[in-house]
Amino acid sequence: MDDRMLVGAVNALTARWARETLGAGPAGATVLSAAGVWPLLALLAAGAAGPARTELEQVLGADATTAAGASGRLLARLDAMDGVDTAVGLWTRASLPLAPGWLSLLPAGAHGHFSGDTETDRKTLDTWAADRTHGMVPRMPVAVDRNTLLLLANALALRTDWAEPFQDHHTGTLFRSSPHLDMAGVATTPFGPLTMAKVNGTNGIEVHLLLGPDHVAPGEVIAAGVAALGGTYPVLPGNLLPYGRPGPGVVVEDVTSFDPAPALDLTTVPFTVGAEHDLLDRAALFGLATARDSGAGHFPGISTQPLAVGAAKQAATATFSAKGFRAAAVTAVSLIAGNAPGQAQQARRVRVGFLRPFGFLAVHRLFPAVLVAGWVTP
Repeated sequence: MDDRMLVGAVNALTARWARETLGAGPAGATVLSAAGVWPLLALLAAGAAGPARTELEQVLGADATTAAGASGRLLARLDAMDGVDTAVGLWTRASLPLAPGWLSLLPAGAHGHFSGDTETDRKTLDTWAADRTHGMVPRMPVAVDRNTLLLLANALALRTDWAEPFQDHHTGTLFRSSPHLDMAGVATTPFGPLTMAKVNGTNGIEVHLLLGPDHVAPGEVIAAGVAALGGTYPVLPGNLLPYGRPGPGVVVEDVTSFDPAPALDLTTVPFTVGAEHDLLDRAALFGLATARDSGAGHFPGISTQPLAVGAAKQAATATFSAKGFRAAAVTAVSLIAGNAPGQAQQARRVRVGFLRPFGFLAVHRLFPAVLVAGWVTP
C-alpha cells in the first residue's frame, strides 16, 4: 500500500462517515477524523480472525497485514509534519497476555498497564488525552471499568496560523482580500457546482471550505469535496471562472477600483465545533459489527484471552479564527472478555461567501489525507 493508496483509503472512510453522520437532510454542526480511526482499525485487524478480520479489511481497503504496516507509516508521516502531532497509547491489565508480534506493531513506549483502581486509571487516561492534544480534548472518550481488559487509543492534533490572516470586525464574520484568485474555485460534481476555497497555513496545513447548492445534503457536500481534492471532479479556479454567479456563494464581476489587480474577497464565519461519536452506533461502517459480539473471541492475534470490542468512541474539536486553525481528535477502542467459542479603472473581483451552512476539510499539502472534516452551521 503506497502513499497514494493510503491517502485514498483514509479519505474514502472520511467520505463514507460524513455521508452516514450527516444524513440526507439538514444537519447540525459536527467534526470527525477518519485519520484518527483508520490506524486503530488497522491494528485491530492485524490481531483479528474470521468474520471480524474480513469486515475490518473491507473497511480498511487492504488486507490486515498490509494495513497494519501502513498504519505505522501513516502515524510516522503525520507526526513528522510541522503542526501535526499524533500518538498511540495502549493500556492493558497486567494479567492479560499479549502476542509479541502484535505488540511490536505499536510505537516504542506506547504500552502501559492499568493500575486496577478505576479513578486512578481515569485520571491517567484523561491526562494522556489532554497532553497529546494540547488541552483541546481534555478527556479520554472511552471510560474504563472492571470489565476493560485493553484500551487502544489514538490522539491527533493540528495547529496552523494563516499565511494571510482575516480581518475580524467583531460583526460575526471574517473577511480578507487576496490577489490569489486560484485559492477559490468551483468543482463540477454529480449534484451540480461545489464552491471550494482554500485557506493556507504557514506550515503546510490547508483548510478547504465547501459550499454546495441548498438542496444537497451536508454529507454529500463533504464527500464531493473529498473527491474533488483527490482529482475525481474537475475544479475551475477563480481566475478562470465566468462572470456572474458560477457557483454557490460566488459572484464574479468587474468593479471600479484604483488598484487594477484582480482580487479574491473571501467572507466566512469564525467557528468552534465539537462532537463525540460512538463508533458502535455505526458498527458496520467501521468494520466492528462482528467484533463487538462478546459471545465469542475475535482477536487471537492480540491475546490468547478471547476478546471482543466493548466500546469505540471519538471526541473531536475544531476552531477556525481570524488568525488560524486548531483541531484535535482522540479515538479509543476498549476490548473486553469474549466467550471462547493608481487610476480608477475596472478590476476583476471574485467574491466568495460562506455565510450559510458549509463544510470544511483540513489536510497537509504534502500528504493530502483528510485530517479532520466537519460541518458548520452559522
